[in-house]
Amino acid sequence: MQQKRFQRRKFCRFCAEKSAYIDYKDTKTLRSYLTERGKLLPRRMTGVCAKHQRSLTEAIMRARNIAILSFVER
Repeated sequence: MQQKRFQRRKFCRFCAEKSAYIDYKDTKTLRSYLTERGKLLPRRMTGVCAKHQRSLTEAIMRARNIAILSFVER
């Protein structure tokens, strides 16, 4: 007989902190939303709301274009 596993509800970290915007210079935060290969993690895995996922994507793209983050992690 299988037991049900309790899974914690995902929440948007940026909504909880009430941050005005996502800073593209904060690489420590941005790297936590990337895979080892450099791909963006989807909302269903991170728990970020749609509004902040769009701004997160924009911040990562900006950081990549000015070479703060790399396009591909090796």
